[in-house]
Amino acid sequence: MKSHTNLTLFTFLVTPFLAASLLKAQIAPAPAASPAPITTTSSAQGDSSSATEKALAKAKDAVAAAKEKLGARKDKDSSAKVSGASSTVIALKDPVAIVDGTKISKADLEKAFKEAVASSNINPATLTADQKIQGYHQILDALIMEKLVDKKSSGTEVSDADVNAEIEKIQKQFPTPEAFNAELKKSGQPMDQFTSNLKKSMRQTKWMKEQIQGKDIVTDADAQKFYNENIKQFANPEMVKASHILFLVPQGASDSVVKAKEAAAKAAIVRANKGEDFSKLAMELSEEPGAKQRGGDLGFFSKSQMVPEFASAAFDQKIGSVSATPVKTKFGFHVIKVAEKKPAGTATFVEVKPNIIAYLQNQKRRAAFKGEMQQLRQTAKIENFLPAPAIITPASIKPSAPDKAPSSTTIPTKAPAAATPIPASPNSTPAAKN
Repeated sequence: MKSHTNLTLFTFLVTPFLAASLLKAQIAPAPAASPAPITTTSSAQGDSSSATEKALAKAKDAVAAAKEKLGARKDKDSSAKVSGASSTVIALKDPVAIVDGTKISKADLEKAFKEAVASSNINPATLTADQKIQGYHQILDALIMEKLVDKKSSGTEVSDADVNAEIEKIQKQFPTPEAFNAELKKSGQPMDQFTSNLKKSMRQTKWMKEQIQGKDIVTDADAQKFYNENIKQFANPEMVKASHILFLVPQGASDSVVKAKEAAAKAAIVRANKGEDFSKLAMELSEEPGAKQRGGDLGFFSKSQMVPEFASAAFDQKIGSVSATPVKTKFGFHVIKVAEKKPAGTATFVEVKPNIIAYLQNQKRRAAFKGEMQQLRQTAKIENFLPAPAIITPASIKPSAPDKAPSSTTIPTKAPAAATPIPASPNSTPAAKN
């Protein structure tokens, strides 16, 4: 795990407090992962998933956005070269910024940038100077906000008991105390530093919540109005609820391995048809991550959310039936049991009301938080020593890809279910609430 002691605000920006309901929720969410890395993020922020990933998300998006916007620009063709940025090696001043007398070092910025690039699967060698400057500026903006919030929240009280309780929650995400300690060692943080960073994160989160408290009130009438004006967004495709047992087949596996996996799947079908509890079979046999916790349950999903072979088999099966033969996909062999089906239709207001309210509340919180940040900036003395970013013209901005993730204004229609899907792609089109 990487330490993100300067990225606590990044975490706040992308955790549920501001973003949980901003994106249209997937009916079948992303695959489960191994225990979350040790982080300095409080679960008071409402999410037990990897806070390290969430902390990097803002920076990662910044780098990706800069690369996308400036992708058509070539250094040799650019008529608006950035001063000091004529190549991908950019000379930065140290410090890169001073916020009310507190310095943000060149090393801190470069570390955050490097980690963002690494986590975004972008090859650093492909970034132009303009793209790097864009990324630097967006990451530095978040670091500046973190400094401002840290100063304002310095008087907010967080008890040692609360911190210790939070540490216990984090430790419980790991199978053993030894696993937790190993991850802590891997992160390079001594326990006292980890505790200090966690307390800082909790303090900042508590302060920010206090600032926007009471500014997110949404009435039933507000929700009804939103539903009426956006009713087309609540249309549902045909849905199936199913469970599966997955026998993973590694890429490039030998014929003998493939045959063995298929034979294991056939044996599982025989056991299921003899009346053995399917969820228990999945917990025992499935090689899907998280199968032991969910018993192979995938929840409801549409055809577009699964790879074609899996979707076809599940939608063709009768309710209560187990697949007659193993279903082969790029992941391996699946044994599928269909529990329920829902026809296409439009979700009622009663069904989606809680999610609409949550969405509108988050919009208000986002606006309130933005206002707080603007006020903090206006009253602070901020010196930014980065080279000026390149001017982006309409001609230099590449059109968005068709499969780009939904924007923050997309209407949420269903909260994610605790299941692991077999997604057709990482950007499968989200479905409406079933």
